[in-house]
Amino acid sequence: MTRTIDLCADLGEGFGRYNITNDAELIEIISSANIACGFHAGDPRTIQKSVQTAIKSRTGVGAHPGFPDRVGFGRRDMQLSYEEVYTDVLYQIGAVYAFAKANNGTLQHVMAHGQLQNMAQYNEVYAEAITDAVKDFDAKTILMCMPGKLAEIAQKKQLNIATVIFADRRYNDDKSLVSRNEKNAVIRDIDEIIENILNLVINYKAISINGKELEIIGDSLLLHGDTPGSLIIARKIKEALLDAGVEIKPLLTWDKYK
Repeated sequence: MTRTIDLCADLGEGFGRYNITNDAELIEIISSANIACGFHAGDPRTIQKSVQTAIKSRTGVGAHPGFPDRVGFGRRDMQLSYEEVYTDVLYQIGAVYAFAKANNGTLQHVMAHGQLQNMAQYNEVYAEAITDAVKDFDAKTILMCMPGKLAEIAQKKQLNIATVIFADRRYNDDKSLVSRNEKNAVIRDIDEIIENILNLVINYKAISINGKELEIIGDSLLLHGDTPGSLIIARKIKEALLDAGVEIKPLLTWDKYK
């Protein structure tokens, strides 16, 4: 059986005249785009451009809501209430959806950004707030998330889930990501990245930071656009997957999400 995977990346994370990566070139490589909604990064003009480029390339459009933390790029802990997380996430989903609708497109998915995603893996209040926001917006919208509390609660609410796996990050024994504050949390060597990806995508296996073999069945492989040399890495990853016979398709074209 041919293995199918979605390739996604975080886009629209610039602001005004500042850009982190070449979104237009990255969109040509991926099949789904996680577009920053203006809280941790992005602004209305950046969202508009990112959505238009994605729709033109037939790339799945996704909202990438994060903490209201531009200075920390959404990667710092924030202690918020259910209401704050719920309204912040719903607000951000609505922003990207508005631009998708205005450009005759659809919103394929939602994926929480950075520390909002990480904290929702063990913080039940955050997980409840995020899943309620997605459900109240449109229960058919795909929620991209990692194994953990957020996925468990989303399943209970019968939301469509796509499990995200990571191209350049190391896992803890519980399948959570090793904190960026820890040494070697991010994989830099391209050969090691490709080896890990093929193991994840084809064999559903990953080796934790402590050497434990993990079973992780993923739907969407995340590429980080803010990693140095991200475009070169992304092209090599896609080439390696295609050479291995892996089919790359946006999630909305999969039978289970139609």
